[in-house]
Amino acid sequence: MKISVKRVYEKPGPDDGTRILVDRLWPRGLSKEEAGVNVWLKTIAPSNELRNWYHHDPEKWAEFKKRYFAELAASQDAVNELAGYVKKGKVTFLYSSKEPEKNNAVALNEYIGAVLK
Repeated sequence: MKISVKRVYEKPGPDDGTRILVDRLWPRGLSKEEAGVNVWLKTIAPSNELRNWYHHDPEKWAEFKKRYFAELAASQDAVNELAGYVKKGKVTFLYSSKEPEKNNAVALNEYIGAVLK
């Protein structure tokens, strides 16, 4: 199992494997060709309510992860779909946030890692 996390605005690389956009909204100002997204899993992204509540506030990170993990636990179809890609080979979770360490892709990587162990 090899998962990377990368900002979608970074150029696709040869080691990215399957590039999976894990945001609910398409990244602003980026064409599909520039993004190089293989799969867009909107259903694995945090709900609009959670995304708006969190608003990338680092003080809310722990609570965001707790709430997001609860949403993921209730979305087994989406988790299973994502797990299928992960089991097939190298994947890169793509996110659009400017925050590199406290975003939904980082949290998702932690969650999937725990689920697939």
